Amino acid sequence: MKLKEAYQLNVEYLNHKLDVENNFDVCNRSFILGNRECTFYFIDGFVKDEIFEKIFEFLLKLTPDDFPFRMNVFEKKAIPYTEVELINDFETIITQILSGSILCLIDGYDYAISIDGRTYPNRSISEPEDDRVLRGSRDSFVETLVFNTALIRRRIRDEHLKTEIHSVGTKSKTDVVLCYMENVADPKNISDLKAQITSIDIPSLSLAQESLAECLIQKNWWNPFPRIRYTERPDVASANIYEGKIVILVDNSPAAMILPTSFFDFLQEANDFYFPPLIGTYLRWVRLIIFACTLFLTPLWYLYIQNPQLFPEWLSFLQVQEMNAVPIIIQLLIVEFLIDAIKLASLNTPSALSGSFGVIGALVLGEFAIKAHWFVPEVLLYMAFVSLANFTQPSYELSYAFKLWRILLLIFTWTFNIIGFISGLVLIVLTLYFTPAILHHNYLFPLIPLNMKKLKELLIRVPIDKNNS
Repeated sequence: MKLKEAYQLNVEYLNHKLDVENNFDVCNRSFILGNRECTFYFIDGFVKDEIFEKIFEFLLKLTPDDFPFRMNVFEKKAIPYTEVELINDFETIITQILSGSILCLIDGYDYAISIDGRTYPNRSISEPEDDRVLRGSRDSFVETLVFNTALIRRRIRDEHLKTEIHSVGTKSKTDVVLCYMENVADPKNISDLKAQITSIDIPSLSLAQESLAECLIQKNWWNPFPRIRYTERPDVASANIYEGKIVILVDNSPAAMILPTSFFDFLQEANDFYFPPLIGTYLRWVRLIIFACTLFLTPLWYLYIQNPQLFPEWLSFLQVQEMNAVPIIIQLLIVEFLIDAIKLASLNTPSALSGSFGVIGALVLGEFAIKAHWFVPEVLLYMAFVSLANFTQPSYELSYAFKLWRILLLIFTWTFNIIGFISGLVLIVLTLYFTPAILHHNYLFPLIPLNMKKLKELLIRVPIDKNNS
């Protein structure tokens, strides 16, 4: 719907659509500029007062002779601001106002002036909680989209860097930005991702990047393996852009999405690259081995408990010294769930009480639980190792994927013994093989299809001067 020629009808229509009388934070202010009436619309809390005052210094000095026939001439002469747009569509006008822009209607013109002088409440760009490094930058993405693009631009001063904005959600109209290097990223991946995003038809992205991810991954929701890599670090996002990946930034979220992503991409960490190659390679191997143990340690131990005759004699120390009435499989499953219960409880524990909470949790799940003959010491030992080892993996999604597969392996081993354990391993491999990656990419690349150069780079931290995108 276009603006009408009658100024008063336009004002009445906007007042009605925005419900100015009942929405206290939707403000409109009328002025007389020269001999013409004008009305400004804005959201209280989104407007930079200094910009508003500067603009009015110019506008209030206008005389009747300063109003040319065409709006585009008036805008160039009277609005001393960089981000200005002329709009004559009511739907776009309302979206601009609710997004935080200042909108001006002037009597005699059939276009409105949109002034992007908005500012959003924001927190500091201090280092993220879950992606810390011992060396390297300490900044992170925040919930304000323009700050996030600026953090990437600060690292990539290249004219081939593109930041394309899209609007998703018929009601929320959430801003989504695609960041990529035009001369490096696969053009087919770019066009396909744009097509997928523009075809999304939902009311809102209420949970930001997770809502968008679920729209992009519409099939195989039961598959726990993650297909989108997340990061809150601008240096990690920039490095992936240099490598030809596409980074998606969603307004109101500090988590950037990296596409396309393979399974092995989740095994890399920023710390590997902030240390010399030898140390970085060592840290990578330690992380890979320990994280693999989180999947196989308890199922293999339980398989040994069921079949000690199949294992060497020197492993006899793994036997349970003193069994109790509760079956080992029940103990393992209970502790699996209790660990997650403690994690969930810790999220809701005030920081002042977190120390006390840790002590209580250790007492309940430790010595008291053993004395009460609920658990044997070996179960708590192995599950404590598994719980700590999970934190060597920076991706929470992959950690929980391994956890679910570990539980499945335990249940298969308990039910079908050796055949169950082998069947569980085969099921994991088949699931990995048939997991579809987003965009034109194999989920097991560079293993399938085999690319020895890329596979070597995953296992050995190559010097940056030899692998510089």
